Amino acid sequence: MNRETKKWTKAEVEALEVAPPNEHQRLEGWSPELKNPDDLRRALEAAVDYRGDVTLTLHDGSSLAAYVFDLHPGADPAHSTLGYFSPDFPGRRTLAWDRIRGIVFSGRDCAAGRQWEDWRRRKAEALAQGTVAAPPAPEVLD
Repeated sequence: MNRETKKWTKAEVEALEVAPPNEHQRLEGWSPELKNPDDLRRALEAAVDYRGDVTLTLHDGSSLAAYVFDLHPGADPAHSTLGYFSPDFPGRRTLAWDRIRGIVFSGRDCAAGRQWEDWRRRKAEALAQGTVAAPPAPEVLD
């Protein structure tokens, strides 16, 4: 087997090594259309990744404030469950997916705006205004 080895330029290597940053999707207030089981699954997966409460509307017309933390997909929505916490009920609870008619990302996303770059900018502004002390100078090691 005779293979030629491609000669990569530095720019080509760097382009492969640097991935674009992940965009944090703003979900607060989003109410996805749930037309089929796949829409429901995608919305519930987003709810697990969301760092805030959601409001689930159930088929019986009631609503439930919940922090969704776990999904257990089954063969169909009737055999799939989600794990959640609710301010209305103590402890961990479970709910079958087939009971859910709608979902609204109603709570505040607790991690929104907490990106490293935002923190660094706020820290630099606070240092410039003198509202926080500058970190100590590093110790010189011999």
